[in-house]
Amino acid sequence: MDIATLIGIVVGFAMVIFGIISSGGVSAITGSFIDYPSIIITIGGSLASLMTSYTMAEFIGGFKSMGIAFKDPKLDHGAVIKQIIDLSNVARKEGLLALEEVASNLEDEFMKKGILLIVDGTEPELVRGILETELVNMDERHKSSAGFFDTWAAFGPAWGMIGTLVGLVNMLKKLDDVATIGPNMAVALLTTLYGSLIANWLATPISNKMKNINGKEYQMKEIVIEGLLSIQAGENPRVIEEKLKSFLSPTVRQAVSTEEGEG
Repeated sequence: MDIATLIGIVVGFAMVIFGIISSGGVSAITGSFIDYPSIIITIGGSLASLMTSYTMAEFIGGFKSMGIAFKDPKLDHGAVIKQIIDLSNVARKEGLLALEEVASNLEDEFMKKGILLIVDGTEPELVRGILETELVNMDERHKSSAGFFDTWAAFGPAWGMIGTLVGLVNMLKKLDDVATIGPNMAVALLTTLYGSLIANWLATPISNKMKNINGKEYQMKEIVIEGLLSIQAGENPRVIEEKLKSFLSPTVRQAVSTEEGEG
């Protein structure tokens, strides 16, 4: 589990509560900042629009995908590069067919698929085409999951504004009663607050985290594709290593080199 996501959500909620208490006291939480009609309009309305935008299966699946933001996939680019170099050494010494036995012990299904294609004698361009097609479709699926929360982030503030307009209409109808203007205005603004919380406390951060994880996984699979094709082409393991390190930032590249030196 990635503790950063949980900490971020909890601390964000705590900051809002702290702001409410510090300015209005504990009683302000239930007395001023909880309004059930506003909650129904903002949360209920945004979820209704979200449901309208997707099929029921996609709607349910979208919320299930939230769990991705709490996971730590342990994407170690350096370990993958080292694994590919080990594979290249095996292929250089024993031939490409020797990789079939190695592939049976791999947990990475994507890498295993690529190796088996190579062992079967598939043309390099076809290997690249097959693996890149799988990569593109993975990317689309992940972007769709993140897009679900981007859509919710857009609907939240929009429904908050709708709730505010409803509250303002009710307030304007009672302008003759000056004592009700302040309370009615406060209630009207609560829907905007709720909408902003949906967008900036939950939906957008979760979407950003999912995109970040997808970006790292996408890059890792790009490394695998280039590495396997280099092995198939019979390139020197040292050349393959330097080629694959070009995917990494200078800091990570240095860390990988240090680990290999210690090994």
